[in-house]
Amino acid sequence: MPYRNTDHRLDEIDRRILYALMNDARNTSASTLAAEAGVSGATIRNRIHKLEDSGIIRGTTAQVDFERAGGKLTNLYLCDVPVTEREALAHEARAIPGVINVRTLMTGRRNLHVLAVGESTGDLRRVARLLTDIGIHIEDEDLLEEELFAPYGPFDPEDGGHAPEANDFISLTGDASVVEVSVQSDAPIADLTLEDASERGILDEETLVIAIERGDRELTPHGDTVIKPDDIVTILSRAGGDADALSAFRGPQTESSAG
Repeated sequence: MPYRNTDHRLDEIDRRILYALMNDARNTSASTLAAEAGVSGATIRNRIHKLEDSGIIRGTTAQVDFERAGGKLTNLYLCDVPVTEREALAHEARAIPGVINVRTLMTGRRNLHVLAVGESTGDLRRVARLLTDIGIHIEDEDLLEEELFAPYGPFDPEDGGHAPEANDFISLTGDASVVEVSVQSDAPIADLTLEDASERGILDEETLVIAIERGDRELTPHGDTVIKPDDIVTILSRAGGDADALSAFRGPQTESSAG
């Protein structure tokens, strides 16, 4: 299916949402995520919609144990197909009754994996015959015993291995650097104009806001521009000290955990 937004850049809130949904989509609520992230429930719901529109979230599906659901058999077919026909054959394979998953691999042998469920070995032989009929060569197959899933670790908000506040960091010549950061709800600069933030010493002379992304809009910053929670702000730090530059956009809790 076509996706409206194909250039979505993940921030800390997006990663938190993805980790929670991968871990347990059924018991994850917008209100719980909002409380943990320090934003509103509406913000979480809007972010989920954007992740869906961009194709990053392609659906939330139940993981079914077919053996327990009536003693059904799950079979994995490892197949070879011509690279030029791989996508078309994958869609044809998915339409075969009993097929529940089709996975394409970039190159090499066994570049198409087909997962099918049947009541009996006769059902699975029927699937194999239909795969062969549409031009798919089955190199090997086996009954699936167990499939284990886990969320992607780097999206974990509790993982100390990365600084989730900074979405991107670019070093320039000299000591200058460009940093992209999400504004926390309790950040010192939240709901202040850039002029007020400078007058109060929240923004120092070495830190310049050069772009603001708010929802689907990109704003050109001016002195009277108000910085809002959840804004994605691009800043130029002439001193190159990104920790000090980011402090205006982080909340106290984030600062203490980062230290």
